[in-house]
Amino acid sequence: MYNWDFYTVLQSFDLFLDGIWTTFLYTVGSIVLGVIIGLLTCFARLSRFAVLRLFARSYQELFRCTPLLVQILWAYYALPMVLGVTISNTTAGLLTLSLYVGSFYAEIFRGGINAIDKGQREAAAAIGMSPIQTMGRVIMPQAIKKMLPAFINQSVIQVKNTSLLYAISVAELTYMTSVVNSETYRPLEAYSLAAVMYFVMLFPLTQIADHFERRMRRSD
Repeated sequence: MYNWDFYTVLQSFDLFLDGIWTTFLYTVGSIVLGVIIGLLTCFARLSRFAVLRLFARSYQELFRCTPLLVQILWAYYALPMVLGVTISNTTAGLLTLSLYVGSFYAEIFRGGINAIDKGQREAAAAIGMSPIQTMGRVIMPQAIKKMLPAFINQSVIQVKNTSLLYAISVAELTYMTSVVNSETYRPLEAYSLAAVMYFVMLFPLTQIADHFERRMRRSD
């Protein structure tokens, strides 16, 4: 029977904390950049210009239809060869995570905006509001409510996505767990503790998403 020994693993708890902090930074950084990329892509998809729509759609399909791990490895190993420059693992990781989540955010934003009745745009135009004013004052405040559950769920997934940065030696939680394992030779304890840490980080976010989803259903 296996003898569990969490004490040995907990001696390296500072490494877990370093990994959690790095995970947090990559999650927040990629979400912020992803929101910007997602909004730009969303408005490009809604544009009347076919070139913008085609470019935005191509970007979305490229990142949504290929595995994130492959994207991370390509950005770190292949992209520097294509561009002829050196790209650090931190830059490659943050860039790929941001572009990946941005492609999903764009669809969430577009779906939320399209869910608003077109009659509201017509009513806003009838009272002299510009398209920008209509979007900012009429459409977006309502669309945000509809977007929120899906946005939070995608952000929860993004926390888990950071674990794939392990493949390019970014010192996030999964990578630091492997370091602890190599020092203690206690894989069951190390990875069990990492799983608990991920759960503690993610469970409150899933509950928040469920809360907003229930509120939205009641309001509808």
